Amino acid sequence: MRAVPSPVVSGCTFCSIVRGTSPSQTIYEDEHAQAFMDLLPMTPGHCLIVPKRHVVDVWDLDDDDAAHVMQACRRVSHRVRERLEPLGINLLNNNGAHADQSQFHFHVHLIPRYGRDRLLHPWERSFGHPDQIRMVAEVLRGEAEKDTLFG
Repeated sequence: MRAVPSPVVSGCTFCSIVRGTSPSQTIYEDEHAQAFMDLLPMTPGHCLIVPKRHVVDVWDLDDDDAAHVMQACRRVSHRVRERLEPLGINLLNNNGAHADQSQFHFHVHLIPRYGRDRLLHPWERSFGHPDQIRMVAEVLRGEAEKDTLFG
């Protein structure tokens, strides 16, 4: 069981941005969430949305913070669409080092897509085997144990 996350964590880059002790190009802020430009943008307008309270990842995120971050994502995405006119927007979130999370303060990447960028999906998609899909669903519903999947 994880400890309850602190409101702000010393040494966390995103907490420093929220406190105003690290520079950022903030584009949206409310009582619970903040959006600022990514320093390593994938496309023009790539920004990050974070809860103001330090939360490591989606497993530490409570319902209130989740709702506030998603509301901020919606508000910022409308602003990006109105002012930058992308053809689409990706919302991306990584959880854990094995999923490429590099800043351990929950955040959502908002990446405008313009149709001429060279971003590729980080995965290849193919149809799954129906039996495996059914078995995973059974595990997720609590009808079977996970060792039936990988055993």
